[in-house]
Amino acid sequence: MTVGPSAPGTVAVVICAYTEKRWDDVLDAYHSVLGQSVVPDEVILVVDHNPALLARLTLACPRALVIANTAGNGLSGARNTGIEAADSDIVLFLDDDARAADGWVEQMVAPFTDPQVQGVAGWADPNWDGAGQPRWFPEPFLWVVGCSYEGMPTTQVPVRNPLGCSMAFRRPALAELGGFTSGIGRVGTHPVGCEETEFSIRLRQRDPAARILSAPGAVVHHRVTENRRTLGYFSRRCYWEGVSKALVAKGVGRNDALATERSYVSTVLPRAVFRGVKDALRGDVHGLLRGAAVVYGLGATSLGYVRGLRAAAQTELVEATPLVRSEAA
Repeated sequence: MTVGPSAPGTVAVVICAYTEKRWDDVLDAYHSVLGQSVVPDEVILVVDHNPALLARLTLACPRALVIANTAGNGLSGARNTGIEAADSDIVLFLDDDARAADGWVEQMVAPFTDPQVQGVAGWADPNWDGAGQPRWFPEPFLWVVGCSYEGMPTTQVPVRNPLGCSMAFRRPALAELGGFTSGIGRVGTHPVGCEETEFSIRLRQRDPAARILSAPGAVVHHRVTENRRTLGYFSRRCYWEGVSKALVAKGVGRNDALATERSYVSTVLPRAVFRGVKDALRGDVHGLLRGAAVVYGLGATSLGYVRGLRAAAQTELVEATPLVRSEAA
């Protein structure tokens, strides 16, 4: 179903999956898309080098195109496979452990009525397993668990890049720029990322008039499992985010790669530390822990960035090339 009488084009939703451990989550993501008030024209499930999962999803998801990742292991390759398979004008991406709220498709697509809008950034609320968000966990670091965090805009404004679990781009732009670059981005459970940041920067560098708009009303509920509630995961994710940022800076330039982070570090994080101290003085003993976690997280990310700068001198990203559909597709 095309989205409304004034729709900017047809719509595909790409969901990438890699493990049978997320079986229920993948089905929830799939059904949340089909249950939208506006159903997309295509639903594409890309399975990352897991034949058993591919066979199961093919049977369980008859209204989706279920295909194998034909590129290298990892999220970037799986997403690029989905882009190549899509026929629609606009491609939405939903994580396999995220559930789209009512109206997600409609809210994500609406900004594309402006021809200068090339990308849209949705909103991701955390869906915590177990006891919920740890009281030591600071709001500005919700990006650690793939969710919208303090400092992100809550109105529709231009942003540098979206969160990968809830984003959309015009398919011609994705194809022309070669999709998401290999060499960064998550592979299995390895806590790296930034592939959507790198792509968004390349998009703006190619076309400075292009805009990526936030759509805070386009909500997904992103599951946060028990193992991601720990300080160990927090540490690893911060560290590898720093490494990823260094690799992005190598590819697109330091100024563009760190433009948003400068404001975040100079404004959002000091405010969070101050608030943690104030909460502690008001009797919330966890306030000091939240403030300390902000400082610790910044330190871990900075350490990763330094390591990444050294590694970047010896690491070659797989340069993105235009995605050309094969004759067999």
